[in-house]
Amino acid sequence: MGSEDGAPEVVAQDGVGVEDQLQRLWTPHRLAYIKGENKPEGDEPQGCPFCRLVDMDDEAALILARGKSVYAVLNLYPYNPGHLMVVPYRHVADYTELTVEETVEVAEFTQHAMSVVRSVSGAHGFNIGMNQGVIAGAGIAAHLHQHVVPRWGGDANFMPVVGHTKVLPQLLGETRELLASAW
Repeated sequence: MGSEDGAPEVVAQDGVGVEDQLQRLWTPHRLAYIKGENKPEGDEPQGCPFCRLVDMDDEAALILARGKSVYAVLNLYPYNPGHLMVVPYRHVADYTELTVEETVEVAEFTQHAMSVVRSVSGAHGFNIGMNQGVIAGAGIAAHLHQHVVPRWGGDANFMPVVGHTKVLPQLLGETRELLASAW
């Protein structure tokens, strides 16, 4: 919100009513992630969002591509534009539980994802990885998924460091269309 002249309002945030001269960028959509909405209850496939996605329309589910044993899907709570995940269809929690075929297809989809994201957005680098188990930071530990996060020089600027906010310049549906078309 802004004042009548269009300038951002200064909000008192120190608990005692003293203005701190900071502007606020509100990101209420992140609250769903923070609260754990849509996280599965337990480890069973029927509550798993990754298992539910495969029965949905690709556009509605943000699925970019489907393979024989894995699929690529945009992250609903992305760290950067184009942040996607490679997910096996099979409900499996640990990397060591993948079959050889699944392991190969995860690797191939990850390589292809990198090529696609580079071709449409000019990413300078990538963070690629899996968080195995809740203690390691997995938000959905019961269903293995590999993150592919595009990176650009300067993308870790003051917003996430100081403001704990990430600015994403494109809607997820637009990102999905761009990447799915290039896939």
